[in-house]
Amino acid sequence: MNLTHLTATLEYWLMAGVEVLSSDQLQFPPSKEPVGTILSSCPLVSRAPQQISGRQGRGARTAPVVTFPPPQPSCLTTEALPRAMRQEQLAAMAQSLSQCDRCNLSQFRTQVVFGVGNPEADLVFVGVGPDPEDDLRGEPFVGTAGRLLDKMMASISFRRQDVYLVNVVKCHTPNNRSPLPEEMVQCQSFLFAQLELIRPKVIFALGKVAVQSLTGYDGSLDSIRGKTLFWRGIPVIPSYHPGFYLRSPSRKRAAWEDLLRLEKVLASRGDPSGTTVPK
Repeated sequence: MNLTHLTATLEYWLMAGVEVLSSDQLQFPPSKEPVGTILSSCPLVSRAPQQISGRQGRGARTAPVVTFPPPQPSCLTTEALPRAMRQEQLAAMAQSLSQCDRCNLSQFRTQVVFGVGNPEADLVFVGVGPDPEDDLRGEPFVGTAGRLLDKMMASISFRRQDVYLVNVVKCHTPNNRSPLPEEMVQCQSFLFAQLELIRPKVIFALGKVAVQSLTGYDGSLDSIRGKTLFWRGIPVIPSYHPGFYLRSPSRKRAAWEDLLRLEKVLASRGDPSGTTVPK
C-alpha cells in the first residue's frame, strides 16, 4: 500500500469514528491490491474541533467532537472488491474483533457475534445486538426473533444464505437493554466497514437503534416507516425489530407493509427517485 492509499484508508477510518488504530483493533491480511481507495467524487463531512476536557489554557489541545452518530460521507468511500477478497477481509475483521474490549459490553458476552451471510448480498438486515441465544452460538438472529425473521425473509423469497445479517453492536447487552450511544460508537466503524465491503443494494434496518446508527435519524419509528433514508447512497428501509412483533403480535401487519416496500425498492435496484428523507 503506497502513501496515497494509506492516507485515504486512514481518512476513511477517522470519518467512520475510529480515533485510534492499533493491531489489536483492526487487522487486514496483506494484499497486492489496496484495501480501498477514497473516491474523489465523494464529499466528506468535516468535524468541528472542541477542547479536550481537563487542563485548559496553556498547552490545551483540540480534538474532534465525539457525537453519535459521527458525521459520515454521503456515498461509498471504497472501491468494490472481488468476492474472495471480501470474504478474506470480513474473516480478518471478525478475527480481529474476537477479543475486543473497546467497551464494557465485553464483560457481558460469551463471544463476539460478528455477522454472517453472503459477502455479495443485495440485501443486508441490520439489527440492534445479539440476544442470549445469538451470544451462545456466535451467530446473529438464531433465537426466537431470528426464527421470525427467517419467516419474514421467506415471505419475499429470501433465505439466510442469500442475505447478510449483522447487528449494530457485536456483544450481548445486559438484560437485553438497548446499547448506549458510547457502545454504539465503538462498534459503528466495524458495521460500516462490513457494509462497505458487501455493498448491498438495500439495507433493511430493524429497530430504532439500527435506523439511528445508519442515518442519524432519532425520531420515532412510527414517524419514519414508509419512507426511505440513505446510508452512503444506499437506500435504508426502516422497520421494527422482529422482537417487537413477538411482544406486539397485533402489529405484524406493519412487517408485511415494510417487506412489500423492500421488494419494491429492490426491484428498482435501489433507485432513489421518488423517495424522501424526513427533515
